[in-house]
This record gives sequence, structure tokens and C-alpha cells, in this order.
Amino acid sequence: MTTTPISPGSAKGGKVAATKSRSAAALDKFHEEGKLGETYDARMLARLWPFVRPYSRHLVLSIGLLLGNAGLALWRPLLMRGALDGFGAPDGLARLTRAGVLLVVLLLAEQAMSFPQTYVMQLAGARAMADLRRHVFRFLHTRRLGFFDKTPVGRLVTRVTNDVDAVGEMFASGAINAIGDLARLVVIVVIMLALDWRMSLIAFATLPLVALGVNWTRRRIRDAFREVRTKTARMNAYLNEQVSGVGVVQAYAREARASAEFDEINAAYRTANNRSIIYDASLDAAIEWISTVCIASILWYAGARTKTLPEGVSFGTLFAFVAYIEMFFVPIRDLAQRYTLVQSAMAGAERIFQLLDNTDEDAPADPARAAVGARDEAVAFALEGVTFEYKPGSPVLHDVSFEARAGEKIALVGATGAGKSTVASLLLRLYDVRAGTVRVFGEDVRAMDRSALRRNFAVVPQDVFLFPGTVATNIAAGDATPDRAKVVRALERVGVLDLFERREGGLDAPVLERGANFSAGERQLLAFARALYRDPPVLVLDEATANVDSDTEARLQKALDVATKGRTALIIAHRLSTIRAVDRIVVFHKGRVVEQGTHDELLSAGGVFARLHRLQFAREHERPASAIAGE
Repeated sequence: MTTTPISPGSAKGGKVAATKSRSAAALDKFHEEGKLGETYDARMLARLWPFVRPYSRHLVLSIGLLLGNAGLALWRPLLMRGALDGFGAPDGLARLTRAGVLLVVLLLAEQAMSFPQTYVMQLAGARAMADLRRHVFRFLHTRRLGFFDKTPVGRLVTRVTNDVDAVGEMFASGAINAIGDLARLVVIVVIMLALDWRMSLIAFATLPLVALGVNWTRRRIRDAFREVRTKTARMNAYLNEQVSGVGVVQAYAREARASAEFDEINAAYRTANNRSIIYDASLDAAIEWISTVCIASILWYAGARTKTLPEGVSFGTLFAFVAYIEMFFVPIRDLAQRYTLVQSAMAGAERIFQLLDNTDEDAPADPARAAVGARDEAVAFALEGVTFEYKPGSPVLHDVSFEARAGEKIALVGATGAGKSTVASLLLRLYDVRAGTVRVFGEDVRAMDRSALRRNFAVVPQDVFLFPGTVATNIAAGDATPDRAKVVRALERVGVLDLFERREGGLDAPVLERGANFSAGERQLLAFARALYRDPPVLVLDEATANVDSDTEARLQKALDVATKGRTALIIAHRLSTIRAVDRIVVFHKGRVVEQGTHDELLSAGGVFARLHRLQFAREHERPASAIAGE
């Protein structure tokens, strides 16, 4: 089950507890992002450029239209100045009429340029962000499995959705228009100085206050947006966990506790979001106040100058000057708002590139090891002195050595946590060994291309994952278009073709998210058919019959004999009754291989396997007859 990521915005939080519970403290430690380094906007923009570059023509066109639009807008006050100053002249009415017509033409031209400018810019941004999102998604598929073990799913979802959206908002909100704003400011300064340099100096005297306000807000608002992105990731991670585990939450009546924990996370997010809003609103209000003071000062000066000096200020000049002051502060206000959006985008970009800087690549090939072992079709796989640990200092496997010859059926048995499933992960190189060597057909897995390596295997796990689609597309996982003949053949070999053809839709029956509309046993059978569809030289069966009933298990065991004939099979088993016919059993105990042999040999030896066998079958005999009959 997946969840929809949370987008930044206001949220009503519950009452925050005075003291954090121990579970909430653990969530803090698990979910909180590490302290991010200083954001360098230029560096972030440089790293975004490869995604924007294919659409640079769109940006150039948009900026050209933007500059043209700004130039037209700057003519308006000058037109009105000429009309107002000449209003008392004999041709004043004609001049006013002519200025009005030109003003309408200018406004129409501005609006005609505004639409394509906005459309082209947002089109470039949307396409660039689609490329970025696609790149991040593909990048995630190249990370080692251990990376996902230690990274919450919600945090990764936030990178692909919310953080990319924050960068895209820079285009959608017109932050690129800052170029036009800067050009407009320069031209307005020149025009104001040309109109009246004294009043211009009074107007420009307020600029240091604007600079101080922007500088004070700059770092604070950047930190605020960085915190918002962190809290968003934390909320998404927690929500993903709680929705995925809703069955356990309800079964153990943890709704109230989960709600309290979410309220705490929600309140932290709300606080961070409010902080960014306060800084944004403060800067906007400060600029509005400064612009009002500036206009008031100009009006006072013009009035005083008209009374005291012979050369007064004409009404047209004063009107144009006030209009230019308003136009002067509009781009400043817009720049401040766009700076806020840019800081939000840079915080998102920082987190995206922090993810893309991860070097924990999935199974990179090491050409230096290629010469160590040549291809050997006689030995399907071998572990040579393998030691492995998921966490440093806690080995799971200790000096494990065994091999499987081509066509041999090997079973791994042992207590839970003995390291059986870890062997399968090492064969597919989902993890790398700390010491020793894992070979597949004689080649060191660290020298093989990961795709070439994994084509040798098909895995049937105990916990089956089905993708949304159809029965056919799930069996043919990995193929863009399912080969229906191969799908039918795979189901026939499993012996369950009739079971799925009876469903409404047959092989085209829909599969919902995670196969929710199929039983656990049906999902297991689909996974087995998926493995046979791939037709690899090695089958890995991780308790493949754990979730099927006794009748289906009997059919599956017969199919297994046919499917494994002529190919290697590695069977990880907990139910010892399912491995009587294997060629060899490898017994694990506390991460070590303690016994190897056939079923009868190990029973006769009276070692670990014989003890496991005795305990398991003793439990079977002790079970009530009603329980056994119910299976």
C-alpha cells in the first residue's frame, strides 16, 4: 500500500505533549535528517542546468518576451505625463485622447506578450522537472539494497515528489522573471534620474532599508524552508509506515498512540511552516511600508518645492514620478517574493542532490576480478570462506563454504536467523561479502554485470510482491509485453492454469496494489509461475510452499520435480518434510555450516539436523487432530 505525499501547507495539529514519549523520541532519531551543509545557490543552479539545458530555447524566448513586455510597461507613465502636462494647451484634449489610445494599445500588446511568455517558461520548467523526477526515480533503482534498509520509504517519496515540486515552483511562479525585474529596475532608475534627480535621491534613500530587510531575512528564510522540507520528509515517512501497518495498529488498538505521535510530528511541521510564512510576510510588509514612506516623502518634497522655488514640479511629472516609484517597488517586492521561492527551490534541490550524491551503487562490476575465475558450467554457484554482516561488528555468516553443481538440488535448513536467506541475497549480490568469495558458474559475482548475474536466477520468496496490472504482466515481470504462450506454459508447469483461467478475465484479470485481490496462496503460485516464465538455470525457492494448502502443495511438489529437472535449485526450507528428495542438505547453525549430506545421512548422524527433525515432527504429532484436519 502506498500513500500520497504531503505537500507543504498549513495543517491543524493536535495538542503537543509536554514530554516526548520514548517511541516518539525513537522516531525522531530514525526520521530526522542529518544536518545539511550550507546551500550554495549558484552550485545548485549549476547542477540543475543539465536538466534545463534541453529547453534553453524556451527560456531564451520567454526572457525575450519578458524584456519586451517590461519595456512596453515603462512607456505608460511617460505617455500620461505628456498628456497631463499639455492638458491646458489648446490641443490638450487631442493630446489626452491620443495618449489614451496609445495606452490601450500598449496594454493590449503587454497582455498579448504575457500569455506566451508565461506559457513557454512554465512548459520548459514542467519538462525539465519531469526529466529530473525521472532521473531520481531511475537512480533509486541503481542503489544497493542496504541503502533502502536504512532509509525510510517516505523520505525517498518526498525527494521524488515534494522536493522536485519545490524546484518546479521556481518556474511555475515565474521566479525566472527576476531577470526582467532587474532590467526594469535599471531602466526605471535611469528614467527617474532624467525626470528629476533631486526627487530620485529622496526615493533612493530608502533602498538601504530594503537591503537590510532582505539581508536579515535571507539566511533565516533559507533555514526555515530547509526545516520545512525536513519535517515534510519525516511526516511522509511516518504516514507511510502507519498506513502500511494499519492492520497491526488496529489489531493492537494503537490508534490513540499513533494519533498522538502523528500530532507531535504534525505540530513540528506546522511550526516550521509558520516560521517560513512569518519571514515571508514580514519582508513583504516591510517593503510595502518603505514604498509608502517613499511616496509620501516625494509628495511632501514636491509640495514644499512648489511653494519655495520658482521651478516647481509639474502635475504630469509628479504623476509620472509617483507611478515610477510604484513601478520601482513592484519589482523589488516581486524579487523578494521570488527570492523566497528560490530559497524553497534551493532547499529542495539541495536534498535532491544530496540523494544523487549517494555512492552506494547496486553491485558495480569490478573488472580487476574478472581474471580470477573463468566460466565453469559444471558448478552453478559456490561460497568460499564467506563472512558477512549487515551491521559492522555483528556477523551473520562466519566462514561459510559450500557449492552446488549444475543440476543439483540443494536445501538450506536451520533455525530462524541462522543465515539461510542471506545466502540467496549474496548469490544475487544484493549485498557484498565482508570476506571470502561468492561465485556463479565459476565467476566472482563482483566481476559480473548485475543484469547478467541476475539473469541466472529466478527467486520465489515467501513474501510475494505483486505489481498493479494483470495476471499475465505479473508473471512476465521484466518484459514490456508478456509472451502469452510462455505465460500459459509457466502456469501449466506449476499445475494451476485452470485455477487462474477460471477467474473473471482469465490471464487478463486485474491485479490490485500488492495483489490485495488474491489470496496468499494464489500470490505464491503466481510468483512460482513468474520464476518458471523466466526459465533461468538456477531456481531459488525461499519456503515457496509456505502459503499454499495441502492439495495445492502436492501439485506444486510434482511441478517442482519437473521444473528443477536439468537445472540447479536452492531451496530454503523451514518445513523439513518438503526436502526429502533433494540431493544434499546444508545445515546452518548460528551463521555457520555445521553439517552437509542427504536426508537419511543427516538423520543417521544424529546431529543438528536430526534434532531439528525430531523437534519439528514431535510438534506435528502433539497438535490436536482437529487442527490437522483443518489444514
